[in-house]
Amino acid sequence: MANITFINEKQSLKQEVIAANGANLREQALQNQVDLYTLKGKLTNCGGYGQCGTCIVEVLAGAEGLSERTETENRKLKKKPDNYRLACQTLVNSGDVTVRVKP
Repeated sequence: MANITFINEKQSLKQEVIAANGANLREQALQNQVDLYTLKGKLTNCGGYGQCGTCIVEVLAGAEGLSERTETENRKLKKKPDNYRLACQTLVNSGDVTVRVKP
């Protein structure tokens, strides 16, 4: 099992979620009513296929428990810091993970 902590500093929100190993980060956020998207992202998101790049999160802790960056992420995030991930492409494999939504 993995513990995911979602942080949204703009709304002073911190939410903890327990997920099975191998769970998709985007799916866990949506299932637990964590708002991943800005207004633009809400209008234009691709539904989790890695095409739009609107579900960006910043991994604050626990990156070693996540899947490796995909080629899609490497293309979409090439100008972003290494700790930025696309939630739709990220699997939580083990351990505690803390992410900031809407970085």
